[in-house]
Amino acid sequence: MAHLIHKEPSFTLGIEEEYLLVDKTSRDLVRNAPKGLMDVCQKVLAEQVSPEFLQCQIEVGTQVCKTPKEARADLARLRSSIAQIAGEHNLAPIAASTHPFADWMDQRFTDKERYAELARDLQGVGRRMLICGMHVHVGIEDPELRIDIFNQLPYFLPHLLALSTSSPFWQGRDTGLDSYRLTIFDNLPRTGLPPRFDSYGQYKRTTDMLVNTGLIADATKIWWDLRPSDRYPTLEMRICDVPTSLDDTVAIAAIYVCLVRMLYRLRRDNLSWRKYERFLVNENRWRAQRYGTREGLIDFGRGKVVAFDELLEEIISLIYQDAEALDCVAEVESARNILKHGTSADRQRKTYDMALANRKSQSQALQSVVDMLIGDTVAQTSKGT
Repeated sequence: MAHLIHKEPSFTLGIEEEYLLVDKTSRDLVRNAPKGLMDVCQKVLAEQVSPEFLQCQIEVGTQVCKTPKEARADLARLRSSIAQIAGEHNLAPIAASTHPFADWMDQRFTDKERYAELARDLQGVGRRMLICGMHVHVGIEDPELRIDIFNQLPYFLPHLLALSTSSPFWQGRDTGLDSYRLTIFDNLPRTGLPPRFDSYGQYKRTTDMLVNTGLIADATKIWWDLRPSDRYPTLEMRICDVPTSLDDTVAIAAIYVCLVRMLYRLRRDNLSWRKYERFLVNENRWRAQRYGTREGLIDFGRGKVVAFDELLEEIISLIYQDAEALDCVAEVESARNILKHGTSADRQRKTYDMALANRKSQSQALQSVVDMLIGDTVAQTSKGT
């Protein structure tokens, strides 16, 4: 018998962002986080802030929010608080998935046993993890429904990635990719597009195999682009770069929660989104990683590459009633501004090229990119919500 859904999910929202800490003078990453910095952050922001794998990284997470508007207000407070506290040490956070010129070999791990254990396990690929991401949790209390939507969502993951791209530079060079972060991250085990599961029970049996054999401590060490959270009754989207613009983060999160609700509506009406082969979805994943929003993605139904602005309009139309229900029409529609102004990757390249055109050296041009990232990370945090 098919599993029955008796209660609509809460569709609560939580956003996690990882930032890089840069020295305002050199614009390079800080190698040793100042003593007391994290203590002050945790005193001000409590459990909403935590250290990350490297000392130059810091992670924040919103409270459980009912709407994207509420999440935006909380995230604005988090970004501005981190910037203020870091500023007291001549540091600044940048919301970007890679630093334009920092060398990963110069970075130092955070002195915690869980990070030391991770470093021992991952070895060389772990030492290169000088990358940051943005994760979005959506509350789906029923575990079987969570798996059902989990199986359908990967079609849309490349679209979300394309809107978020913020990692075109790596160690002082333009990689030619808009999300070089994924190139680094995909070297880790248990990454990429997730497999399909017939039920929540199958998912648990599969992941428990790795836990029970002692290969991983728990399912948080499974780093798919999308995963059922091991700690919360949520579906966690993990494919995105961290957008530099706060409004871009909120637009992507709003689209994601509306897509989840749209797929729930289909399930409620005994319908479902077509499940395309992962091979095909991976091709779109690569196109988003390589081009961002510039070159379009494959529309599998039409059998051709379609411009991203057209795809975005189709998604907005598809989820419009869900955006109305979740009070986030403005946030969803603001995704059009990403195409208008460019993703962070687009703006970083433009800043770099303009600096070179103004006869700055390559090193100075890269520093100009960092300056742009410092400003844009907090530029929208004081805007009315």
